[in-house]
Amino acid sequence: MREQLARIREEAMAKLNEASSSAELEELRVKYLGKKGEITAILKQMGGLPAEERPKMGQLANEVRAVIEEKLTAAKREMEEKALDLRLRAEALDVTVPGKAPKMGHRHPMYIALDEMKEIFIGMGFTVLDGPEVELAELNFDRLNADEGHPSRDWSDTFYFDEQSRVMLRSQTSPMQVRAMDSMELPIRIIAPGRVYRKDEVDATHSPMFHQVEGMVIDKGVTMADLKGTLNTAVQQLYGEGTKTRFRPHHFPFTEPSCEMDVQCHKCGGVGCPTCKGEGWIELLGAGMIHPHVLEMAGIDPNVWSGWAFGFGLERLAMRRFKIDDLRLIFENDVRFLEQF
Repeated sequence: MREQLARIREEAMAKLNEASSSAELEELRVKYLGKKGEITAILKQMGGLPAEERPKMGQLANEVRAVIEEKLTAAKREMEEKALDLRLRAEALDVTVPGKAPKMGHRHPMYIALDEMKEIFIGMGFTVLDGPEVELAELNFDRLNADEGHPSRDWSDTFYFDEQSRVMLRSQTSPMQVRAMDSMELPIRIIAPGRVYRKDEVDATHSPMFHQVEGMVIDKGVTMADLKGTLNTAVQQLYGEGTKTRFRPHHFPFTEPSCEMDVQCHKCGGVGCPTCKGEGWIELLGAGMIHPHVLEMAGIDPNVWSGWAFGFGLERLAMRRFKIDDLRLIFENDVRFLEQF
């Protein structure tokens, strides 16, 4: 039995020195120290020894076990240290190497124009409102004096969700004017930017999905002169002094009287080109004095209060602001285009 323990010790030491992985070390531990290992097998044979030999053999077996365990622990520690050293070398960072600056994004030209317009109207005392893009026809049409049969309510012009034509993608941000009249105290000064949807064919100045900014003022003694003065001031602050505008009579069901406001084409300077369709002017917004019936539907006395409203296309605003000649460029997300701003 002494010879067996000596052999086990010598063999275990040699194999532990040759082991090159933690898996091999675990195999050797099980082989020599496990429940079914060689030292355990030796200890089970001690019952056949004379009584006076058993303590000596037990002590010798424990010594061999202790030596193997110590060698096993040392081998594991050495292996872990080597692995850590290799990992540190592989993950070494040279702090003297110049870093790579992160590529920063920037605001879309349309939102640059929107932020500038917000600042202009906030400076005039307006509040910015936001609202849902899925809207009720009651707020999008009925409460804005566009009764059944109005051309804008036709299925060829508007995206509806139901057969009853009651739920829709809003065709304008004007419903926010109704929501403001229902929920805010008078006087009211608000603008409502947002995404809107109409069945327009795509061309240089039209898109089935675009953005609007609606504005509304309700106060005592408000006139058309206030509307024109406010809009001219806003446009000149956005585009610069000397920007040429014109107001044309028009008709909207929710305003009376109504008008449209144009700005001189930035591409041709009023001569006429494909961007302005040869007219020399680009329509920017529709506006007018709020119809008394619209005020009455909101419970506002038109004999005491008056107001005006406007709505302009944000894309067209950005086109004039940055001299973009085709609206489609704004939606195509071509990095070569966006990086210019």
